[in-house]
Amino acid sequence: MEEILRLLKNSGLRDWGICSFDRVSGCLLECRAKNRLPQNTQSIFVSVLPYFTQCGPHNVSRYAVCPDYHRVAETYFSRACELLQKSFPEESFVWFADNSPIPEVRAAAAAGLGRVGENGLLITPQYGSWVFIGEIVSSLPAPVWGEEIKPCIQCGKCRKSCPGGALDNGRVIVEQCASHISQKKGELSQPQRNLVLKSGLAWGCDICQEVCPMNRCAEETYLPELRQDLFPLLAPGQSLDLENRAFHWRGPKVIERNLSFFKTKSNN
Repeated sequence: MEEILRLLKNSGLRDWGICSFDRVSGCLLECRAKNRLPQNTQSIFVSVLPYFTQCGPHNVSRYAVCPDYHRVAETYFSRACELLQKSFPEESFVWFADNSPIPEVRAAAAAGLGRVGENGLLITPQYGSWVFIGEIVSSLPAPVWGEEIKPCIQCGKCRKSCPGGALDNGRVIVEQCASHISQKKGELSQPQRNLVLKSGLAWGCDICQEVCPMNRCAEETYLPELRQDLFPLLAPGQSLDLENRAFHWRGPKVIERNLSFFKTKSNN
């Protein structure tokens, strides 16, 4: 156990937990990456990449202010897999982040890394909900950490503050979520435009996290890759270079559309 923990932390990520594959095997997500799961999977080593920074004025969600975390996750989780593979050459180690068959919030909570908020996000003791989640799925049996999955303090502030009323008894109604709507392609209806404006951001929405009391003392990220090259405040008509940004997969048209809503509002 101590050897596994030492190897994982030598990757450069500080926070790790272990979840038994049995805890999530009945609720795997359908995705192309599912066929990458090792045979005879036993354990899931879960970690978080904190991304909170004092970034100043911004009009994209905090997770998009920093550079693309997928590339950062690749650096750390690949390193962790290499270290584990050298010590346990007979076992299999496959990492995932975001594009994963593992229900990551559930796995992280079962691994003892935090609680699950009413908004469906993992809330960690040290970094709040301002974290990305990644995991290494392995055939290596390992002692399981964590306890039963625990909810947040359920104060209801996120639910009451959600601009679209998307939070309902622990369920997120994506059709009413400002973050989801801001990422949709094509034209938006007037109510949907109003919801994006109400969120205050041209990409994503942070309201439920900003009001969460469990985020009040969240520490800034210790990862240097997520503290530099922060995205500037965007303006309508600005030339957008989305390379190495978490929302580059959508291309510039969606965020340019959203920015136009704010431009129209300022001109009225």
